[in-house]
Order: sequence, then structure tokens, then C-alpha cells
Amino acid sequence: MKNLEEVIKEVHSKVNFSGAVKVQDGTGHAATASFGYANRSDSLKNNAETRFGIASGCKLFTAIAICQLVEQGKFTFDTRLSDCLDLEFPSFSEEITIHHLLTHTSGIPDYFDEDVMDDFEELWINRPMYHIRSLKDFLPMFQNEQMKSAPGESFHYNNAGYILLGLIIEQASRMEFTEYVQENIFKRAGMSQSGYFSFDALPSNTALGYIDLPDGTWKTNIYSLPVKGGSDGGAYVTVEDMVKLWNALYIHLLLSEESLNKLLTLHVQVNETGYYGYGIWIKKDANQVLKYHVMGYDPGVSFHSAYYPATQTIAVVCSNKSKGAFEIMRAIEEHREA
Repeated sequence: MKNLEEVIKEVHSKVNFSGAVKVQDGTGHAATASFGYANRSDSLKNNAETRFGIASGCKLFTAIAICQLVEQGKFTFDTRLSDCLDLEFPSFSEEITIHHLLTHTSGIPDYFDEDVMDDFEELWINRPMYHIRSLKDFLPMFQNEQMKSAPGESFHYNNAGYILLGLIIEQASRMEFTEYVQENIFKRAGMSQSGYFSFDALPSNTALGYIDLPDGTWKTNIYSLPVKGGSDGGAYVTVEDMVKLWNALYIHLLLSEESLNKLLTLHVQVNETGYYGYGIWIKKDANQVLKYHVMGYDPGVSFHSAYYPATQTIAVVCSNKSKGAFEIMRAIEEHREA
């Protein structure tokens, strides 16, 4: 039987994967691999310490921050949006709660509606991405739009809801969202290489995101995303730091046992085996949870990470291309099941 490193290399050769991978089992044994270039122009290779953008993978950080503030008594999961955020939303329902925002069941309009737009880059045609540097910069894109459905009626993945959660965190903590996460999540978990970095001020050993075009040429994603990430996505992590995040959660460095259980509750069913907790996807069969996982896709970014409770295994796959992370993750899971 092939070992995990051989399986990963085999998939890499098929999909030309660019990024880094780490898999750690419950005993602490780890396998790490990296492929491709962090900077193609200068032929700088990705390595185990490279920082990668993880897009929506960091909605989990936002949910953790909300849970921390609930622990502090700043609000509850049932607190209404109108009672914890001093902003006007003329057409929004008064019944929207923090729970609805966390579970994508608020019914509010999204600034990027996948039913209307196929390409995230379309957002920045009339609104240059270099103007988007804070959470409030997103508000004109959805603040005055009509509700899509009643709160609690249905699950509809929603980035705008997580922008509002970030603004709630800012108002309750009196800190900028990214500063709050840095101090209360990254620092406490020992994630020393992670952060919300601006495209025009990236630290060393940070992978540029690459978009491969049909004619064989490529471009970076610097004009395809907001200049700085926030509460709906856009942080940078290393594979090791993401392993530290999972470990910190499960030894209660970040949340109490009660809060962690709330985060990991199957709050809404999305499909036959898929559920959503708070900022986290959950796969379950008839008898048990198979995995807790997060993922993120942006132009020039693909990311998957999961915790498998039966074996306490953690897997992290970061890529600086728009595709590839899913195929590597699938191969890891098939190898584990073999």
C-alpha cells in the first residue's frame, strides 16, 4: 500500500498542485509536503512555512470570536442584529439574530450572490478592490437591498452575514476586527505566522495567488480580491498554524467546552450528509460525525482543512491556485479509509 506522501505526490502530478499540505494523526505523527511556486516570476518555491490566503476558510475565526464575546456576556446568540449593531438596514427584518447570521439563515442579501454572478472578479468592475480595506467598506454593496427570505427559513451561504458579524465584533470589543482576531485567536493559539495582510504590504514567505488562463498564460489575483481580508474571508495562514488552531480549539485555549459544543452543533442541514455549525461545515452519517471542516475558494486561492474526531486526525491543504486543494483533500481521505 502506498504511504500518504506517495499518494499526495501522485495527485500533485495529475493536477499540478501548488501549495502545502500537512496531515497529523492523533499520536502527533505528521506528514508534510509542498509543491509549486510562491512567486513564479522569481522561482521562489512554496515550503512548509509559506503563508497562504484561505478565503472563506477563516469564517471559523469569526465564529470563534463571536462565541468568545458571548462568553463575556456582550450579547447572546439570540440577540437581534438591531440590538447589537448601530447601523441602519432599511429593508432588513427585525427578527434577524446573531444565530441566523452565523448559520447563513438570516435571509439578508449578499454582496456576492452566486445565483447572479459566477465570477468574484465581477464585483470590482465598478467598485475598485483597492477601496475595500475595512468592513464598513462592504456596506454599500448590500445595506439597502431587499431581504431574500425570512430569517430562519432556509440556508443560503452568505458572505454579507459574516461582514455584519465582524462589525458586531468591532462594536462589542472596541477593536478593529483583524486586531481582535490577532490578539484573541492567533496569539492565544500560537499561530505566530498568521494574519490579515494587505496585498500591498505582504510579509516575507507569503504565496502570491495565481489565476491560470485558458491560453496558458497567468496573472496574480492582486486585482481580483479586496486589498485586505476581513470577517468573511481573506486571512493568511501556514499549514502548521492551522493545525495549531484545531488543537487550540480542542484543548479549550480559545473557547470553553460549552461554547465549543455550541460551535460544533449541527444547527442546520444543508444536504443529505452535510450540516453547518457556527462557521464550520460538518459531515455526518447515520451514527456519528465523520469530520468538521472548513474550506475557501477565491480567484488564486483554494483551501481545505478538517478535523476527524474518530482518530483525532487533522488535515490542512493550502493552495495558491484557484483549484487543486479539493483533489488533494479527497486523496487524503481515500487513503485514510483504505
